[in-house]
Amino acid sequence: MFAPASRKTDVPSTLTRNLVRLAPLGLLVLAGCAGRDDLYVLLPGKGKTGALTVTSGGEQRVLDQPYAAARVTRTGSVDARVTTEAEVRRAFGPALAAQPGRPVSFYLYFLADTDEFTLESKQVVNQIFAEIARRPAPEIVIIGHTDRVGSVQYNDALSRKRAERVREELLKLGIPKVRISVAGRGERELEVPTADEVPEPRNRRVEINVR
Repeated sequence: MFAPASRKTDVPSTLTRNLVRLAPLGLLVLAGCAGRDDLYVLLPGKGKTGALTVTSGGEQRVLDQPYAAARVTRTGSVDARVTTEAEVRRAFGPALAAQPGRPVSFYLYFLADTDEFTLESKQVVNQIFAEIARRPAPEIVIIGHTDRVGSVQYNDALSRKRAERVREELLKLGIPKVRISVAGRGERELEVPTADEVPEPRNRRVEINVR
């Protein structure tokens, strides 16, 4: 049984095995009592390395390095060691393969005062489709933005129009509509802060989050 301790933004995933039982993958620092014949491995992640505390029968081991491992034996003792990526893949291959892909973000940019893509952004659409296509059940969030040229009300409508334009392009490529949500933020979330009525190409964008 696991008792979550505290959340940490850059903590890597952890895996536990009890014969064929797998615990949920997550981004938590875990601390708790382990069962018998369990294997715990701290996987590397982006940024800082997190930590995993394994406790059983009064013994405690802290895993704080990539591929650090602890096995709880049938007698209840905790044996710590360092494993390798190859060993992890042999032990947890099916679980690793079943993990959803990491969230990915794309940006598409638009010509001033329109929902027309810039030339460079037209070439990115197929990359977005390829990322979506390799996920079995993708969730796509499309958020439109504008620069500060025009009124707040006008830019709200324009940002939504841009987001809907991206949705239409994805629908043409066969992405189910139910998988896509859209929103417009207008000029409220600028990529590059500017004064009012200042045109800025990097603010005329749509952000596509795929998870």
